[in-house]
This record gives sequence, C-alpha cells and structure tokens, in this order.
Amino acid sequence: MDMRYRKLGKWGIKVSEISLGAWITYGDAVNDLKTIRQIVRYAYDHGVNFFDNADVYATGKAEILMSKALAEFPRDTLVMSSKVFWPMSKNVNDKGLSRKHVTESIFRSLERMGTDYLDLYFAHRYDPDVPMEEIVSTFSNLVDHGYILYWGTSEWPAPRIVEACEFARANHLHPPVVEQPQYSMLYRERVESQILPETERYGMGVVVWSPLAQGVLTGRYDKGTPKGSRLERHPGFVSRYMSKENLDKVKKLKKVADGLGLSRTQLALAWVLRQKGLSSAITGATKLEQIKESLGAAGVDLPQDAVEKIEAILNPA
Repeated sequence: MDMRYRKLGKWGIKVSEISLGAWITYGDAVNDLKTIRQIVRYAYDHGVNFFDNADVYATGKAEILMSKALAEFPRDTLVMSSKVFWPMSKNVNDKGLSRKHVTESIFRSLERMGTDYLDLYFAHRYDPDVPMEEIVSTFSNLVDHGYILYWGTSEWPAPRIVEACEFARANHLHPPVVEQPQYSMLYRERVESQILPETERYGMGVVVWSPLAQGVLTGRYDKGTPKGSRLERHPGFVSRYMSKENLDKVKKLKKVADGLGLSRTQLALAWVLRQKGLSSAITGATKLEQIKESLGAAGVDLPQDAVEKIEAILNPA
C-alpha cells in the first residue's frame, strides 16, 4: 500500500498517516547511529515525512541521534517536531511552560536537531502554574519569529485545549493546531469522549502516541516476556496493559488480523487510523523489521465487518 497524507485538522500542513517517534528508543534502547539511520532511511523511503521527538527523550540525546539520521534528506521534505515541559536539569526554571523555559528550550532543541526551525512544537503537558495568557502568547511569538511553524498540545485536558483556542482567537494569536494524546485499542475512552469532539470543533489535528499500547497489541507478550522487550526495559509504561483480560483480547484479535492478511501490529494501526479527525499514528522502532511491519498498515482501510468484530472483542459486554 502507498502512504497517505493527512492535514492537521483544517490547517494546510500534511503529515504521513504513519510517523516515526523517538520516545524510549533512540538514546535509550538504541544508541548505534548506523541502526538508527537504517530505520529512518527505510521510513523516509516508504513515505514517512513526520518525525516526532522531545527534549526530554533521553535528555536531549534522542533529538541529536534522530536528527543526525535525518540530516541527509532535504529539510523541506520533513515535518520535524519536538516538545517542551518536563525538567531538563535541577535549575528551578528549567521546566514547565513559562516564557523563560519555553523560549530557552526552543533554541536548545534547534541546536541539538541541527535545524533553523521546527515544523511542530508541542507543549508536552498542561502547566497549571503558568497563566494561559503566557503560554499561548509565548508559543504564538515563536511562530511570528519563524522558530516554529505551528504549535500544539500533548496530553492536555480538553477544557484547557478549549481555553487555549479561545484565548488565541480572542487575542488574534496563533492557536494550537494539533493535540498529541495516547490512543489505542486498549486506551480509548478519554480520547473518543473528551478530546476528539473538541479538536474537531476547533479544526485541530490529532497525532497519537502508543497506538500499539507499548507493544502489547503486537502479540509479542502472548507467551510471556521476551528478553530485551520494552516490558523489561520500562515496566512502568507497559505493565498497565498487562492484565489477563487485555492479553486475552490481544490473542482473539489474531483471528481478525489473519482474516485480513494483516499482522496484529498492522490491524491495531489501521484501527487507530480509521478514526475521523486523526492525522497520524506515531510508531517507534528499534529494529528495521519493526518499521517495515508498521508501514504495512499504510493505506489500509478496515472493512466494517472487521471493525464490528474488533469492537465485540474489545467490549464483549
């Protein structure tokens, strides 16, 4: 299948429906630049244009490694993002969404990533210690100065997304154009009931992280915990999905995937991408075969009967 490209809501920029992220992969599980270049090159050659990062990923190392791999491609063919919020040092001002921290952080990210601007810059969480006026005006100012082209939110509560959009509209500032929440077959209620209605109302795009529920939806934990798996490296992130009920659901999904000629990885990505208003599913890869498998979901449209079978498995009641 060929890669498809989707707008971020009503905005003009287009991103590949499957994208590549650097969270707990580059600078963490993989430090070998040759391997990272191989993965990034394969993704790029097969249509991925959106590469997602954050300053806090491996404390800046992920930005450096992924960007070194991206440096061989024309900058205008890439959609590069990073994020700001989490502490980067013990400095009291080196965290959050204050004008000081955001402004200083963008220059550090640009230096690590070897670029003059970012296409997308995310407020990595909502900061209750900073007034919305300061948050929105700071990100809008970065757009005006050309350091970023668009800004977005990540894991923000729906009411705060609404507040940011309304403040920007009332004050003729650049609003957030995209939200980045967690969303998968095993983590869906908040996004479907709270986030998507508001992002659609304000014309925002949605790019989701962990569409494979930290790898649980791939089926790799059917028979226990493989050596070197994400569950071994980051048990706190993965263990929340490791209930017997969830693992039973994942096993039952294999029959649906097999019937469509897909792997469970591809089924899970296609299921996420079926959602109206979704712009891209951010995948991770520490091995070439992982990105190859994920990209097999590009261009896949699930038939309605398959969607109904999946729903019956996910919500048997």
